[in-house]
Formats: sequence, structure tokens, C-alpha cells
Amino acid sequence: MHRGRRTPAQPTMAAALGGLRGLLAAAGRAAGPTRPWGLPVPLGPRLLQQSCHRPAGPQPSPEPGSRGLPEGVEYIPTRKKAKNPMKPVGVAWYCLYARTRLGYLLYRWQVKAAREQYPHGHSAPQPCCFPGVKILPIPVLSDNYSYLVIDTDSGQAAVIDPSDPLAVQAAIEEEGVMLEAILCTHKHWDHSGGNSAVRQQHGFCRVYGSALDAIPELTNPLADREKVSVGCLTFEALATPGHTVGHMVYVLDGEPFGCPPCLFSGDLLFLAGCGRLFEGSPETMLASLDVAVGLGEDTLLWPGHEYALECLDFATRLERDNPALEQKLRWVTRQRQENRSTCPSTLGEEQTYNPFLRTHRPELQAALGLQRGRGEHPDAFRARVLKELRRHKDLYKAT
Repeated sequence: MHRGRRTPAQPTMAAALGGLRGLLAAAGRAAGPTRPWGLPVPLGPRLLQQSCHRPAGPQPSPEPGSRGLPEGVEYIPTRKKAKNPMKPVGVAWYCLYARTRLGYLLYRWQVKAAREQYPHGHSAPQPCCFPGVKILPIPVLSDNYSYLVIDTDSGQAAVIDPSDPLAVQAAIEEEGVMLEAILCTHKHWDHSGGNSAVRQQHGFCRVYGSALDAIPELTNPLADREKVSVGCLTFEALATPGHTVGHMVYVLDGEPFGCPPCLFSGDLLFLAGCGRLFEGSPETMLASLDVAVGLGEDTLLWPGHEYALECLDFATRLERDNPALEQKLRWVTRQRQENRSTCPSTLGEEQTYNPFLRTHRPELQAALGLQRGRGEHPDAFRARVLKELRRHKDLYKAT
């Protein structure tokens, strides 16, 4: 869940949410975040012809070392309001969004508004083809991406984060493929909200993701480094907590097709950015980002959002003399002026301009006014840099 650029429809959204502010005060008095709020279902035609599917009953909090987390990574729950990165809306709003039907209703509203504003998608999709595999970005909502990954020899396919089921189904029909799997990166509705409707269209389709997140329609829970096969396609699931406790990314093995590995990063990593720390500490997110970097410089990055222009603009405020950053910003500006997608980039490129992958760089540390303390472990210092960097980015996005 991320705030994108303001669109003409969003002021109406702000007005609609104004009436919900009383719920935030009530949330603080609630017995717990899983309390049923009894929100009414809007009257009229159902937008997606589906229902909200979350596991019933209170969900147990994962413990450190739970199945699905990489070794040595500790789950740290969402922090108190004073320390939460969502300061403008607060921890109560996040609980409402992530754990009650309110979030689902908001997602439905976002789908409807985006279809009206972007009838052909927010960006022009640019398919990427290698011998035997085709990757088709599907622009959905106001700035999300779903991805249809096709084994072109067998016609079998997997979709990553099918946010808008109508857009995904249109792509499936146009490509004439058989959908075998949904790979869901995390529970937030702008990534998981279409799971149910897609499964209704494709009854034998399996839904993969982490059991640590309340992913709708989950049929095949995955552990860290577990693999999924679809035709000749092999994906490796990597646990990357921080944005949510059960966030996972998926890496397509490109070797059988003579192409680089492909990282479908959800909200872990964007072009020049990373996701907010809703359910983890800076240390947890740093470990997850290091997992991504460890995949190799030639790995293609397919992010969950079109945030490139905003993220690069923020990065230039920190590193004004970075030629790689300036060159990428010029290219992205041209792409967005032509309404073209900016993905994929490569992890090698990202390390030259993405500040969240440059916490070890002295120039970035100096820009943030931070120095390593005497006896401070290098990774502890990098986590402190990441925390300050994320704080600056959250404030930047709020302006």
C-alpha cells in the first residue's frame, strides 16, 4: 500500500475518508486489531463480483524463527504510533486497512476510479521476450503493476499480484494462455485484491504466498527459498519481511531461456526506491534488501509500482553529483512523458543510484549527516542510515 501521485479522483477520496476519521479514534479503544468493525457493504452492482476472503478469526502473531522467515531475521511487529512511519495516518488506520473490511472497500474504490481515469492503463506495457518465455507487465490501479509470465512453448502462465482481475483476464485472453498459478507478494489489497475473482475464472489456478500474511485464497503456502514450477518456468520464493511480515519476492530462473534472472519484487524494491517499513524494523528491511542484492547485478528488476520518477527526484536531493543518477532521471523523464513503463531495470544499475541500496556509501551517509559510531557494527550503522533515509522519504512523499 503506497500513496501515488495525486489524481483528479483523489480529492473525492479524501472527502469520503473524512467521514471515517471517527473510526480512528474508536480504533484506539478497540480490544484489538482483529475486532470486527461491521462495516456495511455498499449497495448497487458489485464491482468485482467477488467477496473479501481473509482467514476467519484472530490471527496469531508470528514468533521469531517462524516458518517462512529467512534464518537470522527477526519479526518486529508494527511499532507504536509515535515511531510508526505512517505518522500522517497513524497505526490505527494501517490496522483498519490491513486487517478489516475497510481496506477491501477502499481497494474496490481504487479499482473503479483507476478504470475510469486510465481505461487503457496508467502506462503503455512493454513486453519482454526471450526464447521460450514472455514477461508482460500489466498496468493496474493508478500506479501498480501485475505481471503475466508465459512459458511460450506450453502456453502455461503465472501471474504476479493480479490487482485488477479484469485487466489480468484481458491479458490472459489476448495471449491465449492457460493460467496455472498466482504468485502473491504480500497481503495488501492493491496486490492481493484480485485473487478471488481470478480464481473464479480459473478454477484450477493455485495461489502461492507466505502463510505469515493473510493472503486471500491462499492454497499453497510457501517457505523461504521454496520453488514453484509452471510449465518450464521455475520461480524461487524468497522471504523478504519488512514491508509486511510475510512479504515474499519471486525470482524466475532465466538460465533455461538464456536470459538473466528476473526479480518480481512487489513492494520490497522499486526503481530507485523501496517499500515502507509497516511491519518490520530497519534491520529487518536491510536484511531483505541484501537478499535482493545478492541475486547478482544482471538480475532484471520488475517492481510492483511505477514510482521511478518520484523516487529518482528524491534521490537527486541527496546525491546531486551522481552521474548515473542524473542519466537515469533524464531517461525516466522521457519515458514518463511518453506514458511508457520504466521497468525493468537491473540490480547492477540500482546500486549506482538507488539510495536504499547505497547505505554503505560515504557520500550518502554524509548527505544524511550520519557518522559511524566508535565500535558500531557496519551493518548496525547501515540500518541506522536506512532508518534515517526512510524517514526522509516518508516526509518527502507527504509534501
